Amino acid sequence: MEKYIGPQEIIEKKRQYIMPCLSHFYGKPPELVRGSMQYLFDHTGKKYLDCFAGVSVINCGHCNPEITDRLCEQIKTLQHVCNIYLTEKFVLLAERLAAVTPGNLRKSFFCSTGTEANEGALLLASIYTKNDEFLALRGGLHGRTKLAMNLTGIGMWRTDPHPVGGIHFAPNPYCYRCPLGKKHPSCDLACANAVEDIIKTATSGRPAAFIAETVQGNAGIVVPPKGYFKRLKEILAAYGALLIIDEVQTGFARTGKMFAIEHYGVAPDIMTMAKALGNGVPISAFIATAEIADVYTKPGASTLGGNPVSSTAGLAVLDYIESHELMKNAEDRGKQLMDGLKELAARHDVIGDVRGLGLMVGAEFIRSDGSPYPELLDDVLETMKDRGFLIGKNGLSRNVMAFQPPLVITRQDVDGLLNTLEDVLKEKHA
Repeated sequence: MEKYIGPQEIIEKKRQYIMPCLSHFYGKPPELVRGSMQYLFDHTGKKYLDCFAGVSVINCGHCNPEITDRLCEQIKTLQHVCNIYLTEKFVLLAERLAAVTPGNLRKSFFCSTGTEANEGALLLASIYTKNDEFLALRGGLHGRTKLAMNLTGIGMWRTDPHPVGGIHFAPNPYCYRCPLGKKHPSCDLACANAVEDIIKTATSGRPAAFIAETVQGNAGIVVPPKGYFKRLKEILAAYGALLIIDEVQTGFARTGKMFAIEHYGVAPDIMTMAKALGNGVPISAFIATAEIADVYTKPGASTLGGNPVSSTAGLAVLDYIESHELMKNAEDRGKQLMDGLKELAARHDVIGDVRGLGLMVGAEFIRSDGSPYPELLDDVLETMKDRGFLIGKNGLSRNVMAFQPPLVITRQDVDGLLNTLEDVLKEKHA
């Protein structure tokens, strides 16, 4: 077996050479050294079911041979020249994205990260509308650069000591803990209606755009109710504002459709994507209707965006999703997981809510009074790790168990996950 430096040496080198903003999961973290489809292996050879997919990145599975073989061939042929030169893969990928995205989205700009895609989408909205105020949701997460960070509605991710002005936050559609104290459906989508009040009272009346994740991942897998985005788009249209949909975590079959916004029957004006588009290769894009995209005429390029290797990854990912019916598997396995978690919640009152779409599922841990219970969740996650399951966590109080596994996960995998979680819950909270 190859010799590795081990978790403690990595932690020590992180302390010495990595900026301290980067933390890690677990009290006793493993050193991960190998991946194979839905599984990961540590430096001791221990096998884990990956239930987080590098935060919704590895939708097609780790080291998927159908994708990596194509990548290796491309790397041996032409790796990089920048997209100011003519190569074919990035225009072929743009053509495919125009075909699989909702509505009339047509023209793409490629970059490397979700943050870059969101910044680009916001810039495009300002150029098109000639306005510069933005609206976003509380609980949203859009990136770590200046504007994207300031449009992030989670305090722990807002490290900028000098916030940008002209940004306004709306209550998020978090039905389990409604910020307006209402209940769906009797609320009549009050959280969406609040956007119009914000536009009227807190803005100039001419915002450029509203940016929102279809499902809020870091907020705790917050799934808006049906009708939310239709109402939101109607309000925005009345004020000439664009709808930017952030599909960085939710895109590419994650929710049982190619993009989560398709569940809501709404076509955004601009949409962003990253993560799963490359299945581990850094690539992102923002795509807009031709009318909006065609105002972006001043010179713009991304040195690495859409290079031959990353574009090959995107094309291979789209081929694999379609040929292996990953949308169907995400829907089926997501229902199995949701149903199983709801059964666990009925037997264990520490799970207060189970919610999600497809294979993007959250289980919220609570105390007997309904308050968040992150300490128990951390204990459960550590034990699940020891038993071979790597599960994520998120939520404003870090109390939501997050399931975003590779979409190649099987029925047997989900059964094993649920059975082990039941055993751990019995031990930790009898």
